[in-house]
Amino acid sequence: MKRALFAACLFATSLASAAIVEKAVEYKAGDVQCEGWQAYDDASDAKRPSVLIVHQWTGVSDNEKMRARMLAELGYNVFVADVYGKGIRPQPPESGKEAGKYKSNRPLLRERVKAGLAVLSKDARTDTAKIACIGYCFGGTAAIELGRSGAPVKGIVSFHGGLDSPTPADGKKIKGKVLALHGADDPFVPAKDLAAFEQEMKDSGVDYKLVQYPGAVHSFTQVSAGNDNSKGAAYNEAADKASWEEMKAFFKRIFAD
Repeated sequence: MKRALFAACLFATSLASAAIVEKAVEYKAGDVQCEGWQAYDDASDAKRPSVLIVHQWTGVSDNEKMRARMLAELGYNVFVADVYGKGIRPQPPESGKEAGKYKSNRPLLRERVKAGLAVLSKDARTDTAKIACIGYCFGGTAAIELGRSGAPVKGIVSFHGGLDSPTPADGKKIKGKVLALHGADDPFVPAKDLAAFEQEMKDSGVDYKLVQYPGAVHSFTQVSAGNDNSKGAAYNEAADKASWEEMKAFFKRIFAD
């Protein structure tokens, strides 16, 4: 009885000491110094399914850090990639110009995201057979480009990302499943881009799903976007919560043994 009580106390103590670790991580992407962000639960040192997050057009921000923590609380090892480089955190309109550098140079975009993937893959907590990549806005585009590069990820999730298909033949390189979470009223993603994305996925035999949220526009997961749909980008609480649950269910499927 005493031994059982002692063991229970030790277990309770370990739970009490466990916490979500959040920290900046510097790394190199070629010759460029980058600063990503990691989050994980230190209750265990065991390898676990892991998630790479790619930021929206202003670079690594509090929004990505918040999502990293939310995922870490679900048990994932999480790393936020820094596409732009350390200290480059532009605000509109400069952010549009910075994002444009990579959208117009997809090979460079892929290399920057792959550098972040390499950091996550080398981490001792990462189960390298169970990695997914998610991204927001610009990051959604980047996540899909990572898949098109042939990277060994189990799943890709785009939250209100650009869905154009500049190199449709590269869809055949996608190894994992794809989930695109899209605002049905997003004025920044033309209907032709949606059609091209779906055609690429179908022609390439990719297991994909496109979910469109009625009444949602661009940036529907970001509170900082405000609530004025007429601006084309606005927060939508219903779409935010529904898309997060869709992602969670997606992860359960792709990471199932």
